[in-house]
Amino acid sequence: MSTPANLSIKMRSWLFAPGDSDKKMAKAADSAADIALFDLEDAVATENKVLARKLVHDFLASRTEGRERLWVRINPLDGPYTLLDLAAIMPARPGGIMLPKVYGRQDVDRLDHYLSALEVANGIEQGSTPLIVLVTETAEAMFHTGSYKGAPRVVALTWGAEDLADSIGASSNRNEDGSYGFTYELARSMCLLGAATAGVTAIETIQGDFRDLDGLKARAEKVRRDGYRGMLAIHPAQVDVINAAFTPTAEEIAQAREIVDIFAKNPGVGAIGYKGGMLDRPYLSRAEQLLKQAGLT
Repeated sequence: MSTPANLSIKMRSWLFAPGDSDKKMAKAADSAADIALFDLEDAVATENKVLARKLVHDFLASRTEGRERLWVRINPLDGPYTLLDLAAIMPARPGGIMLPKVYGRQDVDRLDHYLSALEVANGIEQGSTPLIVLVTETAEAMFHTGSYKGAPRVVALTWGAEDLADSIGASSNRNEDGSYGFTYELARSMCLLGAATAGVTAIETIQGDFRDLDGLKARAEKVRRDGYRGMLAIHPAQVDVINAAFTPTAEEIAQAREIVDIFAKNPGVGAIGYKGGMLDRPYLSRAEQLLKQAGLT
């Protein structure tokens, strides 16, 4: 089975668009978002799901260029719609699939079997359709966030707070000051740790207030410092803010290059003096990762 070719695309911004709206899908696809996510799940009412499948298929089929950045969120595996979604969209070769409301690694393995069969049936290279997995939307899934190492097709993990609150019967997922409650901050951390364990990209969840771009900027920059490398978006206005927040600055790149060069000139040294302090190997690793994130290695 091949490795998904889409690993090489940027994954800073993931812009949702409802699958039952041609206009909104076109707007997402034509935006600056790294990935446009056509939604067949929460954004589509039950009575519109048949129409949405056809619209998403036809939209994908009409876009011969850049299809690797046109992904689809299907309905969860514990409902009646997953196979109908996949049968409708896979002939049009989506760039990737988002799997929501998982219960654990076994859901990824099951979806891999479905996708393999549909890829063969449609002349698609087997194993080439990548996945992003929503790993915290059910209470059970929280106990399995570290189980995705080596999971087939998975290139990114993300998390969600709204469905998790519903799963555990919470009346709110926020503190009085508007910040996430402990359980949901835990979900964010477990997603990040799970992604690091699996060696895939960690993607931050949405910000519902799409008008608060200053708040979005602060939050995106904060989670990037924590280790996240991209963020979900629900409105085109959020995309530029997210892209900027997850793109290393010129100053960061210059410093990272300087650190890499210092260690290159001193092979075998574990710690080196630098600007009045000391750098050890973790600093080198972070510098190398930043340059990779910037596409410079």
